[in-house]
This record gives sequence, C-alpha cells and structure tokens, in this order.
Amino acid sequence: MARRAPASIKEQSKKGKTFSFSALKTLPRFFKEIWRTSPKLFVTNFVARLLTAISPVALLWVGKLIIDEVILQISLDQQDLTQLWTYVGIELGIAIIADLLNRLINLTDGLIGDLYSNASSEKIIRKTNELTLEQLEDPDFYDKLERARQQTSGRVGLMSASLSQIQSIISIGSLIAGLIYFEPLLIILLVLSIIPSFINEAKYSSHRYSVARSWTAERRELDYLRFIGANNQTAKEVKLFGLTDYIAARFRKLSGDYYEINKKLSLKQSIYGSLFNVLGILSYYGAYIFIIFKVISGTLSIGELTFLSGSFNRLRNNLQGFFSRFTAISESSLYLRDYFDFLDIEVIDEATVYTPIPAEIKEGFEIRNVHFGYAGSDLEVLKGISFKIKAGEKMAFVGQNGAGKTTLIKLILRFYEPTKGEILLDGINISKFNKQEYRKRFGVIFQDFFKYEFSLRENIAVGNIGELTNDPMIHDAADRSLANQVVEVMKDGIDQQLGRRFAKGQELSGGQWQKVALARAYMKDADVIVLDEPTSALDAQAEYDVFERFIGLTKGKTSIIISHRFSTVRMADRILVLENGTVAEIGTHEELMSEPKLYEKLFNLQAAGYQ
Repeated sequence: MARRAPASIKEQSKKGKTFSFSALKTLPRFFKEIWRTSPKLFVTNFVARLLTAISPVALLWVGKLIIDEVILQISLDQQDLTQLWTYVGIELGIAIIADLLNRLINLTDGLIGDLYSNASSEKIIRKTNELTLEQLEDPDFYDKLERARQQTSGRVGLMSASLSQIQSIISIGSLIAGLIYFEPLLIILLVLSIIPSFINEAKYSSHRYSVARSWTAERRELDYLRFIGANNQTAKEVKLFGLTDYIAARFRKLSGDYYEINKKLSLKQSIYGSLFNVLGILSYYGAYIFIIFKVISGTLSIGELTFLSGSFNRLRNNLQGFFSRFTAISESSLYLRDYFDFLDIEVIDEATVYTPIPAEIKEGFEIRNVHFGYAGSDLEVLKGISFKIKAGEKMAFVGQNGAGKTTLIKLILRFYEPTKGEILLDGINISKFNKQEYRKRFGVIFQDFFKYEFSLRENIAVGNIGELTNDPMIHDAADRSLANQVVEVMKDGIDQQLGRRFAKGQELSGGQWQKVALARAYMKDADVIVLDEPTSALDAQAEYDVFERFIGLTKGKTSIIISHRFSTVRMADRILVLENGTVAEIGTHEELMSEPKLYEKLFNLQAAGYQ
C-alpha cells in the first residue's frame, strides 16, 4: 500500500490559517441539529447556564459585604450580627443553588451529547447508503468519511464548549462591570495578560487540524494495520506467514512519523504558551500590587480589596477559559465542517420523476451496446456488450476471472451506470426507474456476501428485513436453501448468535454460511434472482444439489447465475460466455459444446480434472 508524502508542516500551517475561523460558520447549523435532538433538554441546559453565569460576581459581592460588615462590627462597642448572618445565609444559598445548577448542566450536557452523537452517527450511516458504489470505492471519499466519523465525542464537547461560551460572556460582562465601577485601569492589565496566549492558541489549533487533515489516509492505514495485526480473521495467515514483524515494523514507521510531526508542534506550542503565561501571571500580580497600594492609601476598603482581587483573578481565569475554548471551538468546528461536508456530498441520482416499474416482467432485459470502465482507470471492463435475457429465463454468465461477469451484474442492479449504451427492462431504460423500487424486484447473493455477526434469524432476514419476526417465512427460506440443516445443529436454533465477536457466538463453516446467505435470496418473492457464485465453498455434489433445487423452486422467475462449475452452469436455459469484456458466445449448453470455442475448451478442461 503505497502512501503519498504528506505536506510539510509549513505548508500545512499556511493551509490551516486560511480556514480556521471560517469554519465557525457551521455552528448555527450545528445548533439547529442539537435543538432538533431534544428541545426540552436544550432549553433546560441553556437556562441553567444563564443562572450560573451570574453566580461568580454575586458570590464576590456578598463576600465583600461580609468582610466589610465584619470589620464594621469589630470597630463597634455594641455589636449587632443580624446583617452579617443575613449576608452569610445569602452566600450559602447562592453557593448551593450554583452547585445544583452545575450538576444540572453536566447532566443535560451528557444526555444531549449522547442523543446528538447517536443522531449524527445514524446520519452518516444513512448518507453512506445514498451514495453510489462508485463514490464509495473512491479513496478520496474514504478520507471524507474518515474525517466525518472523527470527533464524534468531540462534537459533543463542541456543544458543551459553545454553550459555556455564552455562559462565560455573561460572567465576564458582570465581572468587568464590577472592575470598571471600582478601578478601570485593571482592564488594561487584564488584556495584556490574556491576548498573547489567545493568539498563540489560535495559531496552533489551525496547525494541529492541518496536520490531522493531511494525514487522514495515513491514519486509515494505521487503523488497518492495527486490524490485520490483532484480529481473529487474519491471525491464521499472520502466524503462518510470519507477518507480525513486518506489520509491526510498518506500523512503527508510520506511527513514528506522525508522532514526530505532532511532537514538534506540541513543543513549539508549549514553549510559546509558557512564555505568554508568565506574562499573564506578571500582569495579574501587577494588578494585585496596584490594589494593595489603593487599600493602604485608604482609597479602597478591605472588602473592596477582596472583591477586586477575586474579580480580577476570576475574570482572568474566565477569559483564559473563554479564549482557550474559542480556539478549541474553532478547531472542532473544522472537524464539524468535515462532517457537514460529508452530509452535503451530492448524491448522483436521476430525475425526481420516475417511470413506473412494470408490475410483471413480460419481455425481460436487453443489454444494448454497454460499455463500462471504473473511475480513475483508462481500461474498459465491458466493451460493447449486447444480449437479451428473456422473462422467466435462467441465464448463466461464465468466463475467466476479470471477464466482467460481476461488473455486468452490478450494472443491471444499478450500482453503476454504463459509460455508454443502455440496459432496458421491458423496453424501458432502467435509469428511468426509482433505484430503491427497482432493486426491490431482485433477490441477490454475491460471492463476497457479508457474514453479519447477528443471530441466525437476522442473517437470513436481511434478505427482507421487514419480515424479521415472520417465522414461517424465515423457516421456509431456510428449507429452500438447505440452511435448515444449519438451524438444526445450533443450540439456540434460529436465534443462535453467530460469529465470535459476542458472547455465546457460534462460528459457521464456509458451506454453512453459504446456505444461510442463499436463504436471503429466498426471503422475498423477487421477480429476478441473481446468484453470483454464492456456493463456491460447497463441494461439487452439494453445489449441484443446491442449484438443482434452485431451478425447481424458481420456475417462471428470471434468474442470473454465475458459477465456475460447469456441471451447475449447464442447468441454465442459456449461457453467456464473456471474454475480455465482450460477448464471446451465447446459447444453450448443447449449442456451445458443438462449437470448438472458449466454452467447449473450458468445459473440457474442468471435466478432465474430474477424470
């Protein structure tokens, strides 16, 4: 797996500076999504933050009143502590309410975060389903998908940080008002202590994102190396071929390069951050000394000293938190923009007005001068294919590997569109049909069918998932595909958990999996059934029995069969022979065997192997 060299840190940094703040434009859309997730929780959280925002200045002000009252009572001969205890009671009440509000904020943050994380992950799943196979197989698309998946928990943190900013603005405003009331000069010192740190944080947040973005493909490779290096699916070959050292070394080299880039950025950020923080500390203590001189000169009272020093300290911490969150929000917004960019990927689809699909297939399919080549390749996989599949006909596709058999199936299913030519169903171009409605007319099993680590019931029902609880239909599909033999040996029967990923899971043999997968094709009363080598793990006799049963059970239905076993292929009504993306021959088994061409040659070669 060759990998491109990432841009230099300088190039990444320049790139990052251009869009760090522009990404904040995604926040309004972000909050609309959060609002839709749970309006009640959002309002509760927002109100709690507003009330909490005024608690710091309220506590400081009441603290000032308490200290001034204490000093006043000390100077009096006849003390009256009623006012003092009233102030203490008010401060206690504010502290308790603030604590309860903070707990409410944390609770609603967590609940909203979980709901939004679930909703955004579901959107990614649904969006992926809308895209074409051509888009899904594009490496650039996978980079976008990877960036969209990233920071799911970070998006939850972004929500909390953004709401905290509103809370901080109110707190900062009230504290600044207090400082201006007593000593406006402190605001200048405050700005000197904060702004340099903010600029530093903003600069390096964009740098970090630029590095992360430019290394998207490499991080996918790291995840892939983790998977193949520590996974039960690859363990046999890794052990057998002694691949551990190779995989580990490749992972170490790639992860080490990524570490070095991040280390350089982290060191620079830490060094500059420390220098600016020292400046902030000096500014704070300069303000503190200034306040002390004011108190000594009698300009300010002891209570005002505690209020101003406390306000300045809280305000500095609040501003640091505000600017720190601002840069974090800016950085997270970049990932958020990647998420929205993914959701906004244009779906390559046809017109919004569709031609109704025939209620019953009467004529069948016509493939007319179809050409096709995969995106990014100059080679054509199919080169002017033309033939017909009659309604109710069983047609087999044969040919050597790479002849274009599975690609042709994908075009018929509209996973791809022909680059030239057209495919007709009952004389209508299939591009005029609604894709989802069109595909509902097919029952399909591919040679690389997926083995879902769900229950046996679910693995069969995926062929028609709306009938998941329809036991008669599921058992009938199992009987037709001979998957009932698998059900019978399972401890929990049809509800047996499959695979080793989860507790009580049972792994199946290749042949058992193929019978289960074949049951999916029987799960709906499809007009067209496509079997793309779904029985390759069965022995020759078992495959013959399965297909003989299939032919009998699908009378009157249009079927397309791909198989490398000619004992199975000969059962078809007609056989299409593909060679180098073109139609080499087409006819019945007997017709093709009468001509010394590719089919006759391949058939005799395979037959010789059994003699």
